[in-house]
Amino acid sequence: MSTTTEAAPAAPARRLPRLDSGWLRRNGVYVALALLVLVNVVITPNFVSATNLRLQLVQVSPVLIVALGMAMVIGTRGIDLSVGAVMALAAALIPLYIGYGTLPAILVACTAGLVTGALGGTVISRVGIQPIVATLAIMVAGRGVANLLGGEIKSIRDPGIIALGSGSVLGVPYVVLSAAVVALGVFVVMRRTTTGRQLVAVGGNIRAAALAGIPVARVLTTVYIMAGVLAAFAGVLVAARSQASDPTRLGLLIELYAITAVVVGGTPLSGGQVRVLGTIAGALLMQLVTSTLIAQNAADAVAQIVQAVIVVVAVYVQIGRRRR
Repeated sequence: MSTTTEAAPAAPARRLPRLDSGWLRRNGVYVALALLVLVNVVITPNFVSATNLRLQLVQVSPVLIVALGMAMVIGTRGIDLSVGAVMALAAALIPLYIGYGTLPAILVACTAGLVTGALGGTVISRVGIQPIVATLAIMVAGRGVANLLGGEIKSIRDPGIIALGSGSVLGVPYVVLSAAVVALGVFVVMRRTTTGRQLVAVGGNIRAAALAGIPVARVLTTVYIMAGVLAAFAGVLVAARSQASDPTRLGLLIELYAITAVVVGGTPLSGGQVRVLGTIAGALLMQLVTSTLIAQNAADAVAQIVQAVIVVVAVYVQIGRRRR
């Protein structure tokens, strides 16, 4: 009679995230952000302070709001180059309508974003013009209209607008609070609504989405409207912070910063996916890169070159991910 006993089956090993190249490709923006924070803690004086944290968040908030709208557009395989001009147009409208009150002036400014977004979305979805061409035309026209309406730099002395730009609640600036609310709203739209699911479906395969009965034209128009309204709101916040509208320079090149944040955050330019948290991390990373270089007495041009390199690396990583 045999006396041997069988060994008890080993308990299943706890699964931990593997630090392989795939994990790093998906989470590289968070790793880079964490490393950059650690570097700044060591080399940048007064980096860990409430004043610096507040400054960084206030500066990145308008870019983040625009980037979240851009992420949804890129999720449909589109692009929106008009966001900077929409910001300038919205800011130029505030001094013209501030006599009717703070809220009406803000609503008029945001309506400008709605109209330009609807125009771009309609031209793209109904006429079939490429997004880069349609939004480029709106960018040029929008900046021109902003200059016609605004003319030279105008001061904004309305107490409500000033409070929006410099006020806070429980120590959190209204500008930062606004960006947080927008981020939460976009997150809910993408995760919990039919519009978010249809957006991803259209970006993944527009022909299949149409065959499945998804109203492609309406989805595309809605996405560009949302991006336009967010850009206009960002323009209001920038004007409120500076207490002035500058139709020539306000929002200049912000479309490039927004696209950079989206791409670095992991949203593929090929569409079909929108990474909201990645976009937030991407915007924070780019803001921190700029502030770090400035703190080390680097010129603005150096910061722009570094950002360009980061974009190229991010796109290269995306290409490598699709080939796998």
